[in-house]
Amino acid sequence: MHTHEIKPIWTSASFLVYTGGLTVLVSAVAALVYLSGNYEGGAEAGWALLVLVVLYVIAHAFRIRERPLAAGIFAFASVIAWGAFVALLFTWFGWDGVSGSFHNWSWSRLALWLLILAAAQDDHRRFRFPLIRLIAVVVTWLFVIDLLSSGGSWTAVLTLLVGLVYLAAGTAGRDPSAFWLHVVAGLLIGGSLLYFLHSSDVEWAFLGAFAALFIVFGGRVRRSSWAVIGTGGLFLLATHYATVWTEPHGPSGFTQYGPPVNGSGFQSIPVLGEVEPGRTWAPIVTFAVLGFLLVAFGLLARHRSAPVAASASE
Repeated sequence: MHTHEIKPIWTSASFLVYTGGLTVLVSAVAALVYLSGNYEGGAEAGWALLVLVVLYVIAHAFRIRERPLAAGIFAFASVIAWGAFVALLFTWFGWDGVSGSFHNWSWSRLALWLLILAAAQDDHRRFRFPLIRLIAVVVTWLFVIDLLSSGGSWTAVLTLLVGLVYLAAGTAGRDPSAFWLHVVAGLLIGGSLLYFLHSSDVEWAFLGAFAALFIVFGGRVRRSSWAVIGTGGLFLLATHYATVWTEPHGPSGFTQYGPPVNGSGFQSIPVLGEVEPGRTWAPIVTFAVLGFLLVAFGLLARHRSAPVAASASE
């Protein structure tokens, strides 16, 4: 039995196991969608239970045979199947709040998050598979915003706070699952910043500054997920400015009044003003500058990591 988390190594074999296991998961979800169109109520929940049992049995079979990677993938799939089963079971009982909006408080939906979280924690303890922690991290965020907000700006604030907590936990953690804490932290913080900073060109400029900070921070803590998210933010920034600079601009037109028609009053005749053509070259220059900027960030990150690699070899 593993006392520490498994640290999967990226090889051809692990790639095939990951791809195969996740393909089985997608097929299981598709099967539940198909069955939901042909069955309802208890029958639908029963089929979901069958999918859950099959996935969980396979996970334990691989675990007994000491195939931790395959066991972990199927355990990850079984947690998602557990969530689907509980949701369908609650719906069968008439607790329709499970599928409701976050704008409406629902004890059954909160109970669903807690039951999924409990299953994720238990399977993580049993299988020690880092990917299972991803489910726990995402569901914890969903539970917090579902319990304490109903959408809007306050949800974005809570999302930012949860992201900062995940950042602190991921920085302090040394287990492989700390990677997923950093990934979700970056997505939550970046998403909340995008929510607040997208209304004007000045706000987009601030968003670009934060994206650059993400890249720099990722290099310092040696977590590439921050660089990936920061790069995505810079691409959003470049797309925004390229679109704005390409659009034609100038007066959209004015109205000229002509003589009366059939005594019914003056007729209005729209007259277009002069519109300056957009800068069609702007996207080319914008993304070229972005490319050079990313290369500069990459060279800077490589320069900083070189001394670390050299000291490690000594």
